Amino acid sequence: MSRERLGERMSRDRQDNGRGGELSVAEEDGACIVTPSGDWVVATIGRFDRRLRELQGAAEPDSIVIDLSGLGRIDTAGAYLLSRLLRASSDPEADRHFRGEHPVARRLIREVRERYEPCPAPEEAGPGLVTVFARIGAGLEGAWREAVETFAFFGRTMLTAGRTLLQPWRLRWTPTVWVMETAGVNALPIIAVLAFFIGAVVAYMGADLLATFGVSVFTVELVGVSVLREFGALITAIMLAGRSDSAFTASIGSMKMQQEIDAMRVLGLDPFEVLVLPRVIALVLMAPLLTFAAMLSGLFGGMMVSWAVMDISPNFFIDRLQSSMSWEHFFVGMSKAPVFGLVVAIIGCHQGLKVGGDVESLGSRTTASVVQAIFSVIVLDAFFAMLYLEIGI
Repeated sequence: MSRERLGERMSRDRQDNGRGGELSVAEEDGACIVTPSGDWVVATIGRFDRRLRELQGAAEPDSIVIDLSGLGRIDTAGAYLLSRLLRASSDPEADRHFRGEHPVARRLIREVRERYEPCPAPEEAGPGLVTVFARIGAGLEGAWREAVETFAFFGRTMLTAGRTLLQPWRLRWTPTVWVMETAGVNALPIIAVLAFFIGAVVAYMGADLLATFGVSVFTVELVGVSVLREFGALITAIMLAGRSDSAFTASIGSMKMQQEIDAMRVLGLDPFEVLVLPRVIALVLMAPLLTFAAMLSGLFGGMMVSWAVMDISPNFFIDRLQSSMSWEHFFVGMSKAPVFGLVVAIIGCHQGLKVGGDVESLGSRTTASVVQAIFSVIVLDAFFAMLYLEIGI
């Protein structure tokens, strides 16, 4: 093909693809005649927005007439600009507002106007006390609804787990082991370091307090009871909530935004079986192991501080810990770990599946996931403390 023929073909293609839009306004017998011509599509009408806004404010809405005879192609953007002129008219569908013929323009203008939803006016705030109680009530209602949805999600997860136990070949071991590594093994360093300093702080504060009574040696018991019974499991659960729970929500939420979960359902895959159950199993299995590591690290931190501050040797610390501490404290702490892991995994996956289609929803759900997990863990820890004290453990 020669260069001249190629140039002629490109010029003809540009003409076929459309011509730039034009706009003219004229007065005729008291009516304001608006004449759009050419193609009124999103790529060509940006320069008319300000002019049409000025015309909308200056002209009487019932006097506007749109001449469609010279109009070429039109899309919803162009129809929106033209329908905005008739929005304040008493009868925007009247024939007096239109002149000329076009195959789709008038129908498209009507469709755009019918689907236009203006932002509602902000509600006027009532008296300050009423507003406060209204916000409190809305917050309590939202919390109750969130709790019901979480329990429903937990129930469906348990049903999925029961069905998988009856059909063990459906369990996906590869993602389960992968989550055990990323959420469990990779969290071990930060949990161990944090537990070490918690044990050190407890020992330091306990030594300073017990020294006033001349019973500094009981710092060993203080460190043992606090770390084995409470802080080991609690610190592990809080770190899982901040680290793994947010990762669960973000990963599942991003899949929800990209419609990957919808694709799973189309393929006949259950998202609870593919995404939720492996994460739940992984955290339930890894939480006791991480709690055990946190206990050892916390006791080691308390032992180092006792050695440095009160000159209690490691041998004496370990001997007194074995002789005066009951194994019940260890089992109490370990019994909490799988429950905390289950709660953290359930909340993280639930919030991930509730993510909408925008990034703002992903961020808010991730924040809600961490806050709800930490709150639930602390409430459950208080419940366990009261339960074990009541039964004498």
